[in-house]
Amino acid sequence: MSNAFFRDLHARFDASGVRAVFAPRKPRHPVLRVLLGLVGLALLAVLLVAGLFVGAAMLLFGLARRLLVRGDASPARDDRIVEAEYRVVRNRDQPLLR
Repeated sequence: MSNAFFRDLHARFDASGVRAVFAPRKPRHPVLRVLLGLVGLALLAVLLVAGLFVGAAMLLFGLARRLLVRGDASPARDDRIVEAEYRVVRNRDQPLLR
């Protein structure tokens, strides 16, 4: 029973004008096609330029914030910590572990 209901509902949806509303169609008139293509390219260019400006503004804001808000750059120092560079030296008398 439910299969017949959904089959009937699907047939009603296909026959209605609702499906045609959501299906994009290219206009048949060649001038209108070119005009809509140019509108699409212009919209793409506007979004690209806007994105570049937003990205540049974010970078400039970050740089300005870093320069202006210095704060305490170094953490509290502990006298028990010794900063140094270390190098591991292998003992020549020991055999190589393989």
